[in-house]
Amino acid sequence: MNEQSPVKGQNHDATPRDGVSHVVGDTSVPLWHRTIPDVFAETSRRCATRDAAVFLEQDIRWSWSDLSAEVDALAQGLAGLGLTKGDRIGIWSPNRAEWLLTQFATARLGLVMVNINPAYRLSELEYALNKVGCVALVTAATFKSSDYLEMIRTLAPEIDNCAPGDLKSQKLPALRSVIRMGTDRSAGMYRFDDIVADGRANPSVDLDAISASLDPDDAINIQFTSGTTGAPKGATLTHRNIMNNARFVVGAMHFSETDRLCIPVPLYHCFGMVMGTLGCVATGATMVFPAEAFDPDTTLAAVSAEKCTTLYGVPTMFVAALGHPDFASFDFSHLRTGIMAGAPCPTEVMKRVVSEMNMSEVTIAYGMTETSPVSFQSSTDDSLERRVSTVGRIHPHVECKVVDENGATVAPGVQGELCTRGYSVMKGYWDDPERTAEAIDADGWMHTGDLATIDADGFCNITGRVKDMLIRGGENVYPREVEEFLFRHPKIADAQVFGIPDEKYGEEVCAWVVLKPGESADEDEIRAFCKGQIAHYKIPRHVRFRSELPMTVTGKPQKFRMRDAMIEELGLTVAKTA
Repeated sequence: MNEQSPVKGQNHDATPRDGVSHVVGDTSVPLWHRTIPDVFAETSRRCATRDAAVFLEQDIRWSWSDLSAEVDALAQGLAGLGLTKGDRIGIWSPNRAEWLLTQFATARLGLVMVNINPAYRLSELEYALNKVGCVALVTAATFKSSDYLEMIRTLAPEIDNCAPGDLKSQKLPALRSVIRMGTDRSAGMYRFDDIVADGRANPSVDLDAISASLDPDDAINIQFTSGTTGAPKGATLTHRNIMNNARFVVGAMHFSETDRLCIPVPLYHCFGMVMGTLGCVATGATMVFPAEAFDPDTTLAAVSAEKCTTLYGVPTMFVAALGHPDFASFDFSHLRTGIMAGAPCPTEVMKRVVSEMNMSEVTIAYGMTETSPVSFQSSTDDSLERRVSTVGRIHPHVECKVVDENGATVAPGVQGELCTRGYSVMKGYWDDPERTAEAIDADGWMHTGDLATIDADGFCNITGRVKDMLIRGGENVYPREVEEFLFRHPKIADAQVFGIPDEKYGEEVCAWVVLKPGESADEDEIRAFCKGQIAHYKIPRHVRFRSELPMTVTGKPQKFRMRDAMIEELGLTVAKTA
């Protein structure tokens, strides 16, 4: 068998072992011990003239041969800046062609690409860049309400008076180079297109030799995942982690080079850059990017015009697409499969996606950034009921168990914490051995923090969260992180953040606040304090002021009581899912 051949589905004989909730994925197809540049190069040769990437908003259409040439030009340009293997380089941008080039050019050189959420604001950007010591940052100019260049100037005003590549910033001490996208020029910054042009005209390194020197177990990507203890953690992933996971994800959908994948989900997240772009690299399928960010108009137009066979999205995206006023005018005849993930899927939404969008083979996936990301996925032939009530069965070469509070593996169907082990588990949190040890035990089990059951047939159902993380529109919000920020407000003595049901986003952020004696404030003041400092989806939609917060006798906040009180006050009902 050609080692490049896609995985044809999954072996779903992995039922619980020894009468307990412990499942092991199929190992009949060997894991790849290969680097991203190795797989990319082989696919680019094999599928040279086929479409590789289409960016409709930017009017860009690259064959695999074109994409390879652009990646190499950027890699030469980055090498010309003195960037070498192991250096961290941030990417702060919505879904643009420059993001894709940066992903594969950094991998070509062994640079560690650091994904920075496009919604991040000042304090989050500063933390991320400093935590991992980014020496370079590739950035868009603006996105929606975010002026990225202005935020960089705010954090590093020295950039206005330095030569590009010679930044010496008090607040961002590791950062030397900022590379901006777009046609304009900015003081102290390189222009992305100039870096590509310089690399094309003046190649200075042997890229093949550099790529050949890389180890599949090298760190190649850092993705920030918010933590219950406040500051985000940098999940550090290897070539082997994410290349294999991408391959198995698309294998479950029977991908080949004839597939065309519509990617409206963000590239900064594993959904876009692992399950999406790397899944296409593993098989030679085409990546179609409708726009910089999800919009039902552009997504449906892309699916229709580009004859996409596959569509990714979180449930709210599919809801928005199904609700489009001109839905019936779009052509879904080529659609076959896709992935719905990030939140529970309402039964009626799944039924409509199958019947009205022609996605009879749509799959459900579950995972987390720290596990590259997918551990469970449904099959294309699983029943509709299975696809809405579970997250499918175990992925190849992955091992999972459900444990009780004492760490003992529970019986099938019994709820407990889901733990994952195998090739997909991250190297650790960057420069944070203590929090790594809290997450990954001595036997290599990643403790997910998710409550789950695994039934007698091996199907997993995510039933809740051990801690109180909430999911708003597919984005994970960790209350402690928001609470830590609210504590910076000079009037706030105490704050508790929790989720309440929301029809549009699944959950919405709510905060209960205790003010310091003699102080007064209103909801708008608290939200204004957050605006521009933390991502918009983390800002509490509802703020209530209380003289004290409900606590246990040992002093732990009772968030379930706060949540119940808000549900009653607002007259909410919990969203019904299967």
